[in-house]
Amino acid sequence: MNTRSSNPAPADDFSLVLGGPLYQMYLRTRLARPPFRLVERRIIAFVVVTWLPLLVLSIASGTAFRGLNVPFLFDIDVHARFLVALPLLIGAEAIVYLPMRLAVSQFIERGIVRPEDRPRFDEIVASTMRWRNSVAIEVGLLVAAATVGYWFWRENIRLHVHTWYASVEPGGGYQLTLLGYWYAFVSLTLFRFILGRWYFRVILWYFFLGRVSRLRLRLNPLHPDRAGGLGFLSDSAFAFAPVLVAQSTALAGFIGSRIWHEGMKLPAFKLDIIGLTVVLMAVALAPLAFFAVRLARERRAGLRDYGVLAMEYVEGFQEKWMGPTRPDGEPLVGSADIQSLADLAGGHDILAEMRLFPFSRRALFALAVILVIPYLPLTLTMFPVDELINRLLVKLL
Repeated sequence: MNTRSSNPAPADDFSLVLGGPLYQMYLRTRLARPPFRLVERRIIAFVVVTWLPLLVLSIASGTAFRGLNVPFLFDIDVHARFLVALPLLIGAEAIVYLPMRLAVSQFIERGIVRPEDRPRFDEIVASTMRWRNSVAIEVGLLVAAATVGYWFWRENIRLHVHTWYASVEPGGGYQLTLLGYWYAFVSLTLFRFILGRWYFRVILWYFFLGRVSRLRLRLNPLHPDRAGGLGFLSDSAFAFAPVLVAQSTALAGFIGSRIWHEGMKLPAFKLDIIGLTVVLMAVALAPLAFFAVRLARERRAGLRDYGVLAMEYVEGFQEKWMGPTRPDGEPLVGSADIQSLADLAGGHDILAEMRLFPFSRRALFALAVILVIPYLPLTLTMFPVDELINRLLVKLL
């Protein structure tokens, strides 16, 4: 793909979501109105294609409520995936659009990109958007979702009991039902495609920030955000939160099915929950690490230069107020020199607290809390329902 353009797109037009074959299909089928309106219509359309046929056919075949180890309506995994996780992935497009666009424009509005580097910055934006519009990549993602994705689901995720979508054979094999074919090759394929498409856009964000970090950025180590002026990038990590929570929800549904239908216990999945949470946090925050070297360099330079300035000031302060020639008639209390000394100390504190990554520990904790929310209902499986009800009644009565 040609990565150069004679007409680079300006930063104000940056978008990770407004483009690509799927977005064009949304526009043609009136599932979207520019820039990204009608999100409810798109969510309903995907639920109608992925979940509703399964419900209708399971009722028609008598596998919706009974007759199997796992009837359709009792399959937690499928409902969590298509009624919660998939709508989150579809709705995330409207959520990600504005924060990412504002984050990119901040590089210009704050003067972080030098005027002489603006053409190069605009070319990075244009190149990112050309890759976003790639037909070949989206087709490849769809093919991978239908082939590699199906193989992985068959070997690692499907339930190994009689379910509404497959029957287990004596030799350990399984046979998909009519419902199962729709579920495996339509519903799950679409889910994997949408998720894979999101990861493609996350990778584009990685490449964008990686290339921008190599420009001669104008960072200020005294900026109060303690990140040299790059603190706004922390919001970009939270913009991806719906995409990340969708994956936590899918895992929670998977675990819920194993607990309910295969008799497993929640603690058995402790490593899975912790592992996925750590991975998802890394997905959101890792691209911000591209600026760590530059921020460390600015912090060292700032401390050095500010240290020289501070030494000159405190020596002058000491000579004026603590030396033998202390000024007569000028009160120390309320003096501007005292305020300047305090301001000097405040500036040093900002430098000393400057972070190597443009996000705070509070943001790290908040993101972790958001990602574990889908697992909270599973904690109820660790206590007998009747015991919980009795305890609630005792407390209330």
